[in-house]
Amino acid sequence: MSNSVDFSGRPFHFIGIGGIGMSALAYLLVKRNLPVSGSDIRPNHITRQLEAIGSHIFPKQEASNFDFFLSDVATTNGVELNSLAELSAAKQAKLPQVICSTAINKSNSEYKAALELGCPIFHRSDVLAALIADYYSIAVAGTHGKTTTSCMIGYMLLQAGLDPTILVGGEVNAWEGNARFGQSRYLVAEADESDGSLVKHAPEIGIITNIELDHPDHYDTLEQVVDTFQQFAAGCKTLIGSIDCATVRDRLKPTISYSLHQDTNADYTVSNVDYRADGTTALVWEGGKALGVLKLRLLSRHNLSNALAAVAVGRVLGLEFGEIAKGIATFEGARRRFEFRGEVDGITFIDDYAHHPSEIRATLAAARLQARPGQRVVAIFQPHRYSRTLTFLEEFAESFAHADLVVLTDIYSAGEANNGQISGERLAVEIAKQHSQVVYQPTLPKVCEFLLQTLRPGDLALFLGAGNLNQIIPEVITTLCEPAKATS
Repeated sequence: MSNSVDFSGRPFHFIGIGGIGMSALAYLLVKRNLPVSGSDIRPNHITRQLEAIGSHIFPKQEASNFDFFLSDVATTNGVELNSLAELSAAKQAKLPQVICSTAINKSNSEYKAALELGCPIFHRSDVLAALIADYYSIAVAGTHGKTTTSCMIGYMLLQAGLDPTILVGGEVNAWEGNARFGQSRYLVAEADESDGSLVKHAPEIGIITNIELDHPDHYDTLEQVVDTFQQFAAGCKTLIGSIDCATVRDRLKPTISYSLHQDTNADYTVSNVDYRADGTTALVWEGGKALGVLKLRLLSRHNLSNALAAVAVGRVLGLEFGEIAKGIATFEGARRRFEFRGEVDGITFIDDYAHHPSEIRATLAAARLQARPGQRVVAIFQPHRYSRTLTFLEEFAESFAHADLVVLTDIYSAGEANNGQISGERLAVEIAKQHSQVVYQPTLPKVCEFLLQTLRPGDLALFLGAGNLNQIIPEVITTLCEPAKATS
């Protein structure tokens, strides 16, 4: 079995190619003119896009998919292979490098077939690490904000004419997906800590937005999370970090720091901040020098902090502040990050990926900022993973203060087994101890039915979660539109 990822021409085969992280890697490899195939049991717009640019997509995850690579192994260039040795060598040459994510377990039949055949098998983070080593790389890590920050940095470099390659965990309209293939030496990548694979990456520039415990399925304590980030930090030639996070400030000591508070003496700070319903403005400081006014369309404190990280990266790369500010000012955000999904009958629909208590608080604060006087903020939340919901039960219960009405559904398992210790209904009971308006609906159809009966003109309906809750948004909008059509 090979010990390193091979970019010289050997095929890649992704088990679960439709995932947001896997598909970004696959897209980039196709664009590098490498043979790419993959399987996914749920075709989606991402797999269709990959198929359109030349990937071979299998609709099932099964052992027989490898017949695709071995069907003509008995001959090579028209010459029949007679000996077992020749046949075995030809077979090995045809077999692809198999890429898996943490979501693929050892009982997966396609994975077991890859092992039996002797395919080189890599985790998706191995491919990302190899790509990071292949470029002048900027890797964005952190418990929260890494998708928005990495997308913002990529967009800023794109607008500045630096033609970056981009690999992120969200889709962006500016490059019509979750990846972009550029021709320059720059790579902007989102680096995930959820499974510990963050330690494999050694970028030129690393960014850490904050550190919290968010994945209790992998980490038992915050200290284990800190250790992962410390190993990542040690591999970065330049480390940029937010010292508004005490853990980043005290445990990592970044090379370049940023903060929303001038009294922290961070390298990059802001003053004259104005948080508005249509965006944010602030005066940016580099040490004791005012660089100029930064305007961004994104709302609230957490996105201004993300923008400061982008400013710091731009300055390290030698960009003038005017170039940086111009790019950030037109960045519209990534999909599922406070994404506007429509408005009907005076009801505004927003989709957001927030699934941790800190993220929910920040997103609801942004919603409250945007809400007009008298407008209700209706938070519709699908908890993500049993382990996370149980670990942060108290924090979840306290994170909905900015909502007028909270609608809860059952937990999206994300593949976890239910041990019976926690449920969406129990979470609803805990939130109700802190909040006067909480409703539990056990299924998505029930949530949809309740919203159609409950939403009223002027509401801001905010769908929160990393699962499949957002799939009901089109149905709610379409159904609400029908009476309007009938009376028009």
